[in-house]
Amino acid sequence: VSGVAEGCKQSGAALVGGETAEHPGLMPVDEYDLAGFAVGVVDKKDLITGENIKPGDKLIGIASSGVHSNGFSLVRKVFEMTEESLNTYYDELGKTLGEALLAPTRIYVKALKKVKEAGVTIKGCSHITGGGFYENIPRMLPDGVKAVVKKDSYEVPAIFKLLAKTGDIEEEMMYNTYNMGIGMVLAIDPADVDKTMEALKAAGETCYELGQVEAGEKCAELV
Repeated sequence: VSGVAEGCKQSGAALVGGETAEHPGLMPVDEYDLAGFAVGVVDKKDLITGENIKPGDKLIGIASSGVHSNGFSLVRKVFEMTEESLNTYYDELGKTLGEALLAPTRIYVKALKKVKEAGVTIKGCSHITGGGFYENIPRMLPDGVKAVVKKDSYEVPAIFKLLAKTGDIEEEMMYNTYNMGIGMVLAIDPADVDKTMEALKAAGETCYELGQVEAGEKCAELV
């Protein structure tokens, strides 16, 4: 439960209940299944709907800590999930494969609060989970605009390069499966770029100006 408690601290949430159910005969004695959910309340005026995103708005990416919690079916196909393979040290990772894959998912609640406290209006917010850039970024966009992301605006972390190389995975599939080093994308007014970057860095985040919003069919376009 310590990991759940730490997640609650990072997000400012309260752990209000739970149970431990035993399933003899259904699950092996050394395995368990952990599930949970969070519920939040927000004033209607503070909802981030994306409806005011327009051409010219800037896209700010907040770094992920690694693979996060998505794409592990493909990870298991690429790497042998044995004790030996997970304990293999990779120079490019600076750690073992297991340590890299199990890096805790970043929680961005406090960072986004810092941005809001800086007086920035977050027009759109996209959590890069399963489906990567291609499926998640368009969800925050209104019709008639597209998100143009410059791939060279940041350095893709080594774990994703290792995955692509070892599994011979095409670039498009990587960006359609993994966060590729970006866990959250914000759409903001161009005048707010500096304030946003400063607030995120003050919150301990690594961030990048990824690209901008342009007129076009709703999609994420990587250039």
